[in-house]
Amino acid sequence: RRRNRQITSCLECRRRKLKCDKSAPCTNCTRFRRDCLYLAPANDAQAQQKLAEIKEKMGALEKNLEREVASRAQNARLGGGNPIEEEDRLEPTPFTTLDNVYEDNNDDELMDLGVQMGKMRISERIGGWIRPKLVDEINDTLEDVKADKSRYLASPLQNDHHSLRPGAGPKLQAAPKSYIGPGPDYIAPASSFFFPGTNMSTSLIDYLPSKTASDQLVQQYWLAVHYMCRTVHRPTLEAQYAVFWGQIATGSEPSPSIQAIMFAAMFSAAVSMSNDAVMQRFGTTKNALVDSLRSGTEMALAKANFLRTIKVDTMQAFIMYLIPLVRAEVSRAHSALVGTAIRLAECMGLHRDGSHYNMTPVEVQVRRMIWHQLCFLDMRTCEATGPRPQIRAEDYDTKIPWNVDDVDLLADNAVPEDKMHWTDMTFMCIRAECQEMRRKVWYDILQIDKKKKSLTSVLVKIQKFITSMHEKYKRMIDPTIPIQKLGDLMLETLTKALHLQCLHRYLFSTAQRMPDRLRQVLIEAGLSQMETSIALETTPSMSHWVWYRGAFNQYHAALLLLAEVYAYPMRKEAARIWKCLDYIFEIPAHLAPKQKAELVLTDLRDRMEFYHQMRKMKV
Repeated sequence: RRRNRQITSCLECRRRKLKCDKSAPCTNCTRFRRDCLYLAPANDAQAQQKLAEIKEKMGALEKNLEREVASRAQNARLGGGNPIEEEDRLEPTPFTTLDNVYEDNNDDELMDLGVQMGKMRISERIGGWIRPKLVDEINDTLEDVKADKSRYLASPLQNDHHSLRPGAGPKLQAAPKSYIGPGPDYIAPASSFFFPGTNMSTSLIDYLPSKTASDQLVQQYWLAVHYMCRTVHRPTLEAQYAVFWGQIATGSEPSPSIQAIMFAAMFSAAVSMSNDAVMQRFGTTKNALVDSLRSGTEMALAKANFLRTIKVDTMQAFIMYLIPLVRAEVSRAHSALVGTAIRLAECMGLHRDGSHYNMTPVEVQVRRMIWHQLCFLDMRTCEATGPRPQIRAEDYDTKIPWNVDDVDLLADNAVPEDKMHWTDMTFMCIRAECQEMRRKVWYDILQIDKKKKSLTSVLVKIQKFITSMHEKYKRMIDPTIPIQKLGDLMLETLTKALHLQCLHRYLFSTAQRMPDRLRQVLIEAGLSQMETSIALETTPSMSHWVWYRGAFNQYHAALLLLAEVYAYPMRKEAARIWKCLDYIFEIPAHLAPKQKAELVLTDLRDRMEFYHQMRKMKV
């Protein structure tokens, strides 16, 4: 049985190693008066399936072995080394760490948002990893290139400029408050949100807009927020909204959980609008409207006892409240709120799929949406403030939402089947699958550092995932439809982020130069991600969803590409890279490439040095 071959001899002959004539009973057993027993044939379905799986795995191993042997033979003929061995010998830069420590006498009033550089917001964390020596790394890059002028001798721009000297040439003049302080996208939760005290006398009417204004905000929610950050079943919320205003019209107060959902929807809708649009529609500033609706949402959540609730509606409202807060500019206050939401969701069982509990399709779908939005918020706060994701892949079994339209969930109580075309949920499915893979890769990186996995195996895993995602979703996308075009851009942005996440620490490795193949993969991933993000920001048909762009990309890849194109100005991608960098860093167009690079690098170095001094981080 161990060798998967059929045993035809009886057990007694097999035990004594006698030749069995396979009769029933056999001659030997008849002669010596033994019980003649035969094994039943292993032809059950489970055994056959297992045997087929083993054969498939063996076939795959043999093919991989053949390819590896052929690759080694070719490398031997060409005189090259084994690229897989080179990749597995790579060591990440020692100037990255997951954790950091600060001195006790620092200023708690200082924002922990990092510094703003054009459209890039950067703190001591880049791609989720602390770089305490970032200032020294930038200095080394500048000195290395200035010491090796030969790279620029072949450049036709060499005569158009001269090297920047300290104190000479153009500078991006800015006061520290302008780049350390919060930007327009930053929304802080109220300090009294967790501890409201005894003053709970505020009522719904103190914050609720008029019926006309509320209708406009809800329409904005369906247009700009619901597609991008789906957390509700639209027919259900529309029915709740009608009941909400019906109760107000009769003088009764709606339940706190429903109040929280309505305020959270209107709050995120207000955040998604421009200041001009708010002024035109509501006759007030965006900041005033957002602040009022944020306070109303926090009041409703406090009344709904969100810290000890077991109602899915209240948790749904809490996640809807967090979505506009956790975008480009994330502080530890946001991270603390997301951590609280994770623990509350787990205590409510949202990390277990609703299909285990005989729930309706709508209930199952809503629980899945809430959980996977929470998973995304977990990865975003981990990336911005660290130190690691709170949710592990093995900690939950909540599935990806069904790829169906909202109305399909109302047909009957039968389990829906995923559609093979674009539906209301396709964009959410793309986001959920990509963030799930990103979480797995994050822990794979730790396994690489512990030598329990190879870099090559993780890169192969990433490439297989990207291929499968393209095969699954590309055929569903019609680029002439704005929301589907957005899905295409998002698919490209999120899949390219996987290569950046895995490889960015190796670009500045001090032990060994990054192989050209991996270097090219990293550069192409960063460049493609920047181009798709810029397309999202600048395409008119995408304007409804630009408000949430910072949650997906903070342009940290621009720093890697800037250092690369500064050191190697003749790269074939240089023109594409500079087109993106000019947009991201808002560099004066008349400068030559070398001047642009030194201008941005020196200014970023000075800003980060000032920020590190203020933060008093221990190195």
